Amino acid sequence: MEIILREHIDNLGRRGDVVKVAAGYARNYLLPRKLALPVTDNNRRQIDRERKLAEVREAAERQAAEAFAAKLASVECVVARRVGEQETLYGSVTSADIADCLTAQQIDVDKRKIQLDDPIRALGEFSVPIKVHRDVTAHVAVKVVRDVGKE
Repeated sequence: MEIILREHIDNLGRRGDVVKVAAGYARNYLLPRKLALPVTDNNRRQIDRERKLAEVREAAERQAAEAFAAKLASVECVVARRVGEQETLYGSVTSADIADCLTAQQIDVDKRKIQLDDPIRALGEFSVPIKVHRDVTAHVAVKVVRDVGKE
């Protein structure tokens, strides 16, 4: 049975693809869950309209993400931490700390979007990637400095 996929399904196809599947799989799983449509001229036109709207929406989202990434590229985040005798930090700088620093500058970024492999445990300047969009990654300059107020 041939169907048109309405959603991306692993090992089967992407949205809008026309695929051939077993009749039982289509009748009992894909069609009741509205994951697919039977192949008809009307359904093909509907999927084409939805695809065009999705492309326009995706282009607008990507453009907004690139503008936000350009804004993030000009931002420097300064984080102060207590330091031991050998210039080692007490604790570390995590993605939550970077998100708090950006929030203090009126830039709202979810800490899960900050791609910090390991917490920062040294003084210095670091470039931290932030996933703004599926295809757009921004880099923020994070400067870890000695906290002189609490010693």
